[in-house]
Amino acid sequence: MTTPPQVAEAADCLRARFSQAPATGILTGTGLGSLADSLSGVATLDYGEIPHFPRATVPSHAGCLAVGRFQGRSLAVLQGRLHLYEGYTPQEVAFPVRVLRAWGVETLVVTNAAGGLNPSFRPGDLMLLRDHINLTGENPLVGANVDAWGPRFPDMSRVYSAELAQAARSTAGEGGILLREGVYAGLKGPSLETPSEIRYLRTIGADAVGLSTVTEVTAAVHAGFHILGLSVITNTHDPDAPAPASLEAIIATAAAAAPRLRRLLEGLLSRPEAHARR
Repeated sequence: MTTPPQVAEAADCLRARFSQAPATGILTGTGLGSLADSLSGVATLDYGEIPHFPRATVPSHAGCLAVGRFQGRSLAVLQGRLHLYEGYTPQEVAFPVRVLRAWGVETLVVTNAAGGLNPSFRPGDLMLLRDHINLTGENPLVGANVDAWGPRFPDMSRVYSAELAQAARSTAGEGGILLREGVYAGLKGPSLETPSEIRYLRTIGADAVGLSTVTEVTAAVHAGFHILGLSVITNTHDPDAPAPASLEAIIATAAAAAPRLRRLLEGLLSRPEAHARR
């Protein structure tokens, strides 16, 4: 179980290593760790060097924190995330989010690779998360509540920041970037979905599906972050004509879409609302 002293010790490590906490942090998903390439004057810290920080074990998740300058502002990028299917508890998956908040980060951009459920989506599309559905059967807030971190029953009616979402739409429109919107369904994994599960997910209103994000975002809401969610659609699901999906193909599609995601984030992060301290 994650404890306040563990979070505080990890945050103190970051304070000792970096001069100031950025206002904004980015949590990257499968194949998207190269987003840190946009930073200048970058310094990195392996997850293993941060006290109590779990290690990333999935291919394409580098497992390090990169801090640098972007558009004249400091930015933190978590290159790689943790997953429930790796055997981590929900509290361990949420630990990096807790540490960023204790360090002083206030805005969190969460990216992921996802399978497309909406028939209009195509591999390589970018999707703005309007909402999510937690189907993992897990919640990082189970157990004793830490009142200093957030309320016992956090409201989830506005998970994703309307202000940041509008900034993303404006940035995409100005840059000629196609930006889909939809609802993300988070599953536990690691097995991918059956055709019947795809039909079910479509029926309940999901536009994309993945094996991450909902755990970290739940903790981020509890912690008071301002949150933006973005998915790269790496493959599409047709339950009437199922096709196998491989990790290698998913990573390749995410990597190919990363430059467009980087352009979107570069434009978005140049806007003051992405860095404003509330």
